[in-house]
Amino acid sequence: MDDATLNTLKSWIDRSITLHSDLPVFGAQALAGAINHPASPGTGDKLPLPWHWLYFLDPTHRDSTGEDGHPRKGGFLPPVPLPRRMWAAGALDIAQPLVLGLATEKTSSITSVEAKNGRSGPLVFVNLKHELRQGHDLCITEEQNLVYREAPRERSELPPGEMATEGPEFSREMTPDPVLLFRYSALTYNAHRIHYDREYAVNAELYPALVVHGPLLATLLLDLVYENFPGARIEKFKFRAVRPTFDNHPFTLCGRRSGNQLQLWSEDHEGYLCMKAEATIESAA
Repeated sequence: MDDATLNTLKSWIDRSITLHSDLPVFGAQALAGAINHPASPGTGDKLPLPWHWLYFLDPTHRDSTGEDGHPRKGGFLPPVPLPRRMWAAGALDIAQPLVLGLATEKTSSITSVEAKNGRSGPLVFVNLKHELRQGHDLCITEEQNLVYREAPRERSELPPGEMATEGPEFSREMTPDPVLLFRYSALTYNAHRIHYDREYAVNAELYPALVVHGPLLATLLLDLVYENFPGARIEKFKFRAVRPTFDNHPFTLCGRRSGNQLQLWSEDHEGYLCMKAEATIESAA
């Protein structure tokens, strides 16, 4: 990437946008149904983490959508001239839970734009900071890491990945299917076709099957925490995607506890790590 292009992208640093929502209950209730969460939240209930990703969505018009389903380049995010965008990692610091039905403000800002060369070609990293408030209280501070890269020119096998070094103390096997992926795409207004259009995912983007959303994996890992530690309050959570997950095989959500620290991960049917995460809990039953 030439210096002029990178300097243009860097001009987006410090841009910010503020959005508002009353956190209506339907989104949370619909996600609870989609992932078999045992409780259906109501107005006044605490919103589980990271379910705030269902809100503050950009209702992109159809004529502003690219062939892949993503919004066309530009707008709040910099117009990175690379076709593939991935939500690669994130971190949340939770001062207090959000409450459904209350007026909520989210301020997002672009904190950095960097270009590097990887094994697959040029990469651009865009980092964002989000702050969510209810009333005068800062509830959640979040860092979001996006990675842009070239599209592959030919189909190839995924290289061998990292294996889990320890067995889980608690786990849940999941069998993804197009219904789950479609519902999550709809609830997050994510029209990227790799998650629900099998022909496009396989023939245009050269994946072996539909791709499971990274944010969905992170959501399911925290749902595993809620299942095994129902009395816990989550204070911190961070995650990093390390390998794609596809809908043609089951995967396993895993965790281990050491004091108030939880090591979390997902692994595919061959035992390769797909997402690595950590959570800090205040207390647990």
